[in-house]
Amino acid sequence: MRRTLVKSPILFSISRLQSPPLSSPYRNVDPLPNSPKLSSNSLSISFSRFMFTPSYIPPPEWIEPFINLSGLSSTNPQDLQPSPWRVFEVMEDGKIRLDLVSYNTMIKGYCKAGKTQKAMELLRVMESINLEPDKITYMTLIQACYSEGNFDSCLALYHEMGEKGCEVPPHAYSLVVGGLCKEGKCLEGYVVFENMIRNGLKANVAVYTTLIDAFAKCGKMEEALELFERMKTDGLEPDEVSYGVIVNGLCKSGRLDEAMEYLRFCRANEVAVNAMFYSSLIDGLGKAGRVDEAQKLFEEMVEKDCPRDSYCYNALIDALAKCGRVNEALTLFNRMEDEGCDQTVYTYTILISGLFRERKNEEAMKLWDMMIDKGITPTAASFRALSIGLCLSGKVTRACKILDDLAPMGVIPETALEDMIYVLCKAGRVKEACKLADGIVDRGREIPGRIRTVLINALRKAGNANLAMKLMHSKIGIGYDRVGSIKRRVKFRILLES
Repeated sequence: MRRTLVKSPILFSISRLQSPPLSSPYRNVDPLPNSPKLSSNSLSISFSRFMFTPSYIPPPEWIEPFINLSGLSSTNPQDLQPSPWRVFEVMEDGKIRLDLVSYNTMIKGYCKAGKTQKAMELLRVMESINLEPDKITYMTLIQACYSEGNFDSCLALYHEMGEKGCEVPPHAYSLVVGGLCKEGKCLEGYVVFENMIRNGLKANVAVYTTLIDAFAKCGKMEEALELFERMKTDGLEPDEVSYGVIVNGLCKSGRLDEAMEYLRFCRANEVAVNAMFYSSLIDGLGKAGRVDEAQKLFEEMVEKDCPRDSYCYNALIDALAKCGRVNEALTLFNRMEDEGCDQTVYTYTILISGLFRERKNEEAMKLWDMMIDKGITPTAASFRALSIGLCLSGKVTRACKILDDLAPMGVIPETALEDMIYVLCKAGRVKEACKLADGIVDRGREIPGRIRTVLINALRKAGNANLAMKLMHSKIGIGYDRVGSIKRRVKFRILLES
């Protein structure tokens, strides 16, 4: 009695290529008599079907006797699925010439498995055997490189397509333009965009919006506005994202009245206004000191049923804190929690800085402790806000202790002590600055030139010109002096006191 297994012919044909046949744990299994021999072309097609067939149940003509697959199968006896990679290797190493479909299939498989470098190597193998890649080959690789953030490879593959006369599809242009824009290369992205138009392809709203956003972020607002108008001239209707990008750029460049005009236009023409649109306006108005207008827009979001995210809250909290309305900022902070909106490390940083400015030091420290208790990891910026506040309130030792406590958490702001020296010098607290400088040099580090200059100027203002001159003419770095050939440690505070 013959046993059969439902599976693709490619899996069984591989064993015919191997000599001698592999030993099998399965016995009494013979192939059907007069089985047709498969050509290399049919093997390639079967291989492609094997890789990307969602079901393991083939059509009736695929049913063949079960023969030995142990050389291609997993070592797990419960898993009899052969590896496509191994099948490919056997075909590649044997007498079968693999075609473009097989290589494209493998390249796609490698890319889907996150092995883009392997896929790129296969592209070079194709070149070495004079097998020309097609647009599917390149598109698969460009998409994979884009997903991994490897935009240089996207651009290189795009140029390679052009050099080989391979048709570049619209989506390839979109990915290359998008990659260049993400790296801030708006002019290079624009060149690719113009090539796309020159080759008779039409850009869509997404491509235009990507370019407009890139130009706006590069500070080229006029070019961004020109592209926006060109998009409309080309018969494309800007969407809410396009308008949001324009408004964000105008707000960043301080052109708030123009940004508000776009808001009025969108309201009048029933263009949806999303959270990004509102956030940009709230942030821009807040930074310009127009806090009441920012608050009105913030409340309008509720009326328009537009969800408010952390960015919206942070923008308004920042505006309120910087204009001295820290109590209102704290009220908004509590509303965030009530509405289920995440309070980020940036939220805490804004409030800590604002509370210290208003000399509410203990409240600032309570917020810091709350942030730590909630498991929010401080950043260099959040510690800077805390340390500056503590230093200016005469609590340098406490700031240094907190800095030491951060190390086990993996937070090591490298320039923290230098920043503290800078703040102390600017505030005229030269003795405390010198003490911190001693601590830095005791740890085997030297003071950067920027801080060294600040210290020298602070010492001069404090009337200690001699020490200032000594530091200015030192050739081996601040904190040391040289007597003949001997390098001698200089204690700043001792010299200052003397």
